Amino acid sequence: MIMTDRKVAIVTGAGQGIGAALAERLAQDGMAVIVNYARSQAPAAALVARIQAGGGAARAVQADIAAPGGMARLFDAAGAAWGGADVLVNNAGIMQLAPLAEVGDADFERQVAVNLGGVFRGLREAARRLRDGGRIVSFSSSVVGLWQPGYGVYAATKAAVEAMTHVLAKELGGRRISVNAVAPGPVETALFLDGKPAELVESIRRGHPQGRLGQPQDIAGVVSFLAGPDGGWVSGQVIRANGGVV
Repeated sequence: MIMTDRKVAIVTGAGQGIGAALAERLAQDGMAVIVNYARSQAPAAALVARIQAGGGAARAVQADIAAPGGMARLFDAAGAAWGGADVLVNNAGIMQLAPLAEVGDADFERQVAVNLGGVFRGLREAARRLRDGGRIVSFSSSVVGLWQPGYGVYAATKAAVEAMTHVLAKELGGRRISVNAVAPGPVETALFLDGKPAELVESIRRGHPQGRLGQPQDIAGVVSFLAGPDGGWVSGQVIRANGGVV
């Protein structure tokens, strides 16, 4: 174990997309970062290399957060590397869109396992093992307020994340651990773009109040604030980072 005076952050689903931007930003903020990935080792390793080349500290750790022991594995890794953890960012998630009448049991159960079960286990592990004065940031989605067709199961899992956020903020307040959720709107990542025709994406872009899609760095800045020294008095909140779409 290498002891460090840096804060230590765990970011789930950090190999690419928003998660990679989060990990890189927290490293730039001076934190040591556990870069979690489920299957894509190469992007996670490349991210760790970039962080280390810039003078930061990072480790790539494989774990399936939908599995019962996945989150414990990440906290174990933070403890072995740097003595513990101060920040958890529950970023990992999946999105499978379909009208409710067409959602198969397997698709339903997988979204619940990752988007809800994974976050639940992360919150539980953080409540047990995060150092006092720490920060927890989970990811909801602005679709919770948009009620769009096809998003029923996905939105339901994210609404549950918001409920747990409000409750845990009160449960951990005595330890000065802030607990918040960020609810992005459309962000230009593979998660959002996959399966959408180019004309649909362009229509969403044109219809946005700011005339553009969000970028991972837009969300990373919000998480940086919540996870940093100025975010301690913000707790139990859901921040809709969406450029005014809802």
